[in-house]
Amino acid sequence: MKTKAVRLHGKNDLRMEEFELPALKEDEILAKVICDSICMSSYKATHEADIHKRVPRDVAQNPVIIGHEFAGELVEIGRYWQDKFKVGDKFSIQPALNYEQGPLGVLSAPGYSYRYVGGDATYVILPREVMEQDCLLHYAGKGFYPSSLAEPLSCVIGAMHANYHTVQGSYIHQMEIKDGGNMAILAGVGPMGLAAINYAIHRTDRKPRLIIVTDIDQSRLDRAESLYSPAEAARNGIELKYVNTGKTDNPVAELNALSGGKGYDDVFVFAPVAPIIEQADAILAIDGCLNFFAGPAKTDFKATFNFYNVHYARTHIVGTSGGNTDDMREALDMMNGGLDPAGLITHIGGLNAVIDTTINLPSIPGGKKLIYTHIDLPLTPISEFGLKGQTDPFFAELHRLCEAHNGLWNVEAESYLLQ
Repeated sequence: MKTKAVRLHGKNDLRMEEFELPALKEDEILAKVICDSICMSSYKATHEADIHKRVPRDVAQNPVIIGHEFAGELVEIGRYWQDKFKVGDKFSIQPALNYEQGPLGVLSAPGYSYRYVGGDATYVILPREVMEQDCLLHYAGKGFYPSSLAEPLSCVIGAMHANYHTVQGSYIHQMEIKDGGNMAILAGVGPMGLAAINYAIHRTDRKPRLIIVTDIDQSRLDRAESLYSPAEAARNGIELKYVNTGKTDNPVAELNALSGGKGYDDVFVFAPVAPIIEQADAILAIDGCLNFFAGPAKTDFKATFNFYNVHYARTHIVGTSGGNTDDMREALDMMNGGLDPAGLITHIGGLNAVIDTTINLPSIPGGKKLIYTHIDLPLTPISEFGLKGQTDPFFAELHRLCEAHNGLWNVEAESYLLQ
């Protein structure tokens, strides 16, 4: 079977190619990719190529398919897996296999490391290690895009599970955010920040009492508030406030005042900016946990940290990079139960839009860019569907369907696009 895919050949060298997939082995699965959400990690892999920790050193000779936030349907099941998977099953992938490959120990992952599997393709072959490590996950919910966004949601789930707290006089670390505590999500209205807000206000096992979300872009704050409103959070027992820290002379004082002077038990930093990290440090409560979520591009990235408070106030810091398979399952379970991640998505495009979008991702405003791999469509903001619909009935119908869902992407719009 032939596939059409975007493959990485070297630094900033992405190519749209059509080629024959090898014959399916008994321990492999053939899958049809429906959609892939483009991640900043793909941008980093594209710019670093063979020096990236997940990209093979011989990528110039053996190019890899990019894209790791993908979903689709299973087409053909190798004999080894026929008792667990069926043709037509909808799936999501946990790409972080933590599978050591080759003499240099590349951390293999679909979307970085493989010639025949990645999200930006029409058809792919899932290698045995994906199934052996239980990283091919069933999705039973509506549509496909929620399954594609399970991976980014799993990252914020993992981050919240990775936070920890202590009891004075004890050395036992109590994992998780503090139930009934104060939480701050700094620089928190980008795609991953929105995912964190969505998860924090909708999980049922534990929740903070107060969530403060900050940014310096009022339009982004307004959009976030329209998606996840204080009224919706209040229905779940949470006080939610959005704060533009660019409009105050002393953000630390204002944020501490909003906490009632107690500070914040859990602080998440969603931008690799030193002043934001230092701001986070300054608002930590006693036993407060700072989670540095955003991955910096520079290997020597640094920020100052108050070690007096580390010693006397038991403040501490953690960092997470991606979620594990249990986090993915939790994300999929929440989506099967009705959690909709559509608020993360701001652009829709086809496979033909992947190369320019990936290479220029930091300079494209908005949230997640969702690619439908069997569609030929320029990357288009959902906010422009109405304007384009004035002359194009295709966009007019997409606009109508999105307007019926508060201007958001939705299962009905996806179904219409795929038809």
